[in-house]
Amino acid sequence: MRFVASERRTITVVGLGPGMPGHLTIDARAHLQAAAAAGSLVLRTRIHPTVGAIDWLRDTPSYDHVYDLGNSFDSVYDAIVADLLQRAASGPVTYGVPGHPTIGEATVARLRTQARSSDIVVHVVPGVSFIDVIAPLIDTDLGDGARIADALALGRIDPTVPLLVCQVHSHRVAAGLKVELGRHYPDDHVVTIIRAAGVIHEAQVSSVPLWQLDRRGDVDHLTSVWVPPLPILQATREPSSLIEVMARLRAPDGCPWDREQTHESLRRFLLEETYEALEALDSGDAFALEEELGDLLLQIVFHAQIGAENGMFDFGDVVAAITGKMIRRHPHVFGGASAKTSDEVLANWEATKRAEREARVEPDGLPLSMLDGVPRALPALAQSQAVQERAARVGFDWPTVDGVLEKLVEEAREVAEAAPESRADELGDILFVTVNLARHLGVDAEEALRGATTKFRRRFGHVERAVADQGLEWGSLELDFLDGLWNEAKAATDPLSGRATE
Repeated sequence: MRFVASERRTITVVGLGPGMPGHLTIDARAHLQAAAAAGSLVLRTRIHPTVGAIDWLRDTPSYDHVYDLGNSFDSVYDAIVADLLQRAASGPVTYGVPGHPTIGEATVARLRTQARSSDIVVHVVPGVSFIDVIAPLIDTDLGDGARIADALALGRIDPTVPLLVCQVHSHRVAAGLKVELGRHYPDDHVVTIIRAAGVIHEAQVSSVPLWQLDRRGDVDHLTSVWVPPLPILQATREPSSLIEVMARLRAPDGCPWDREQTHESLRRFLLEETYEALEALDSGDAFALEEELGDLLLQIVFHAQIGAENGMFDFGDVVAAITGKMIRRHPHVFGGASAKTSDEVLANWEATKRAEREARVEPDGLPLSMLDGVPRALPALAQSQAVQERAARVGFDWPTVDGVLEKLVEEAREVAEAAPESRADELGDILFVTVNLARHLGVDAEEALRGATTKFRRRFGHVERAVADQGLEWGSLELDFLDGLWNEAKAATDPLSGRATE
């Protein structure tokens, strides 16, 4: 009975070949003819030369109507797959597709994936691929790393890899393909349009710049597009291009300055670029932020290149490490855990980090401290807040803000009473408690102080302009007079927010 049930829930996918009836294999023809006689055959499309040339295929049911009803190509493919699975629940189904079922045929890929969870067996009967008839028409070995993709399911594009796009069956699809390719290739990049490959007296091959891809009158259901690769240094959107640039700069015949750099010498540049990115973020200038993030990425690639040269790690290792960490620390997304709120996410995060710490030990055999992950090179306020946040996660904290306020008053008193040699230590304590107060109030201490400093600079600039406008000399001004100018600055309209500043 198990054998019968398995045979009953079966979808056989048959390749119709690229165009000519002569491309239909003997095995494929036999499957199609038997299924047509049994009434269990359905085609993805009847718009295919082989279908039109064979009497018993011409009136076969197809999914052509689904293309007209779907709001997107994803919805079209999903609808086709859903219908096939529903048909298979009632008996064996044979599904005919152009070309080879597993080459550039997005519906088959989805069908095989979804059938696994539906206890439906998918058999594939190979057919001659469109690649077989296109390969002789282009001056490239398609077996040398070329990628084959469905125009309606392109996936990730790497412009340094040769790309053959099939199913460019309408001007609408060609227009969408042009837009997507335009994100990775220059407008004048020459692509080759191949139409009706393998169909006698109809095959056409023409080369056009990318921007003209959808302006041709001969795009139809037998159209494919060949996209030659870009040289790596021209594929400027790809991380691999930046890695190549850095390797070239560090090469023996590269840039003398870049070749001299070490992890240690680059330290200050990493810090500077981080602060410049933060300043661009604060400014709200998207273009400045784009540029500064690029400068910051360059520092990461720079360090990765030095690591590779020393046999320590490369950029791939850096990416793999952070990717693995993000997957491990988000079990509610990539695993079986649940987290409905940000607090639950943080709890999962901390539990995963704790497990990672317990798996690692110090040289003396003791487990790592939960504070070891806070970099000592962080700015003092940020480091203080991070340390206190981690301690609070395990309950080492005042239960309410009142305790923090009382401690702040206590520390302020100790600063006032401290001997000269103890003042720095006591002042550090009051700053530490102030950071804790910020944390309890849900305020980022670093950003709060940055904002206060920015406000001071703005108000002091107002005072400077007032002094200059009145032709006064700073050294001759009394404190009371300057205090009056300061109060005027406080009362002035804040140019950043358009409201009066308190």
